Amino acid sequence: MSNYANLPAPSPEAGLSRYLQEIRKFPLLEPEQEYMLAKRWVEDEDTGAAHQLVTSHLRLAAKIAMGYRGYGLPQAEVISEANVGLMQAVKRFDPEKGFRLATYAMWWIRASIQEYILRSWSLVKLGTTSAQKKLFFNLRKAKSRIGALEDGDLRPEHVQKIAHDLGVTETEVISMNRRLSGGDASLNATIGSEGEGSMQWQDWLEDEDADQAGDYAERDELESRRALLAEAMDVLNDRERDILTQRRLSDQPVTLEDLSGVYDVSRERIRQIEVRAFEKLQTRMRDLAKEQGMLPAS
Repeated sequence: MSNYANLPAPSPEAGLSRYLQEIRKFPLLEPEQEYMLAKRWVEDEDTGAAHQLVTSHLRLAAKIAMGYRGYGLPQAEVISEANVGLMQAVKRFDPEKGFRLATYAMWWIRASIQEYILRSWSLVKLGTTSAQKKLFFNLRKAKSRIGALEDGDLRPEHVQKIAHDLGVTETEVISMNRRLSGGDASLNATIGSEGEGSMQWQDWLEDEDADQAGDYAERDELESRRALLAEAMDVLNDRERDILTQRRLSDQPVTLEDLSGVYDVSRERIRQIEVRAFEKLQTRMRDLAKEQGMLPAS
């Protein structure tokens, strides 16, 4: 996306404060505005529309990036990585799926940040297990949940609890805690230079405990999409529903060869049924989303 060079760029010290103030100037989008801009990007490769989608979500990227403080990395670089993830999300966003860009972008933003942190931290090597990576990114949150907020070594019962919850050994918890302890900056530290209009880190940090409404909203949206899919499946006949489910909705998709044997038709015929069923499902989901106000009526 060539317009990346035109985005405001976070920079260290005073520049970061200026950046956070600058991105607040970009207006948030109404659902219909977002939908039309996304359509222009998908159908016409309108880079102006894509740029507007990105800039309207820079605050989201910065907010998520602030949640990854304490890893000893420049916050400006973390935000820059968050913006890279945001751009990848916009590039791949499909407005016809029936959900907002913010919901989709969160996963790309977090993935981009975490990849950057993993590349930057020598203690997390490529061979590290998924459980150790989970410990790396969730230790502080786990400590907060059990009230182990003080610096220094954890109490034995806290070590045992965290190890059990995150599926790692107690030794790994102790080692990771010692490496990460003391990395958090003061929440009252000023971003940039002192003076009128200066902000503190806490002004931009997301309160994980107070973000339950956001978590519920995500879950509600996911449940809405699942309900929409279940309702839309009624447009398919039994054979179409079975083939589509086994080919596209299964954790281990069944091969065309296997399904051709089940239905005694050619592999090409199975492929044709699958494509037609998917198109019918997409159309029905789009119509239902419009009826339920999840997409603007055309």
